[in-house]
Amino acid sequence: MSYTKLFISAVLGLGISSAVAAIDIAKLPAASAQKDLTYAKDIKPLFEASCFRCHGEKQKKGGIRLDSLEAVLKGGKEGKIVEVGDAVKSHLLLSVSQLDPETAMPPKPKARKAPPGGANAPAGGPGKPPAENLPPAKPLTAEQVGLVRAWIDQGAK
Repeated sequence: MSYTKLFISAVLGLGISSAVAAIDIAKLPAASAQKDLTYAKDIKPLFEASCFRCHGEKQKKGGIRLDSLEAVLKGGKEGKIVEVGDAVKSHLLLSVSQLDPETAMPPKPKARKAPPGGANAPAGGPGKPPAENLPPAKPLTAEQVGLVRAWIDQGAK
């Protein structure tokens, strides 16, 4: 039995989400060889660039904040997102790896509809302020995903 199939069997046997089992972990970027990774020094800058607009102080989609180590380790409405010491069981890693379009973070941008009142109406609709016109968040690169993986495997400190 291949390592991937063995892992999937083990995951299913432990009762971990079937969404995790559907991901081919062989496609995950390898963990970075960098040692002594810390949230503050290595991970926070990545999350700040790609994640804070939806998972920061102002917004907490899914109840998840990624703007502090404590918040990352706490998780969100659905529970923990990091399995300290075991990155491949961490929903955070699986989401930022973008291997599953259903759980990929950041999500792929959706086609925008014209605002109520036509294309020339304010983006927020009549009587509402225009929405922020921010560019879509950039997904983490394979190298950055490898850093997140190594950070979690090294104890998520």
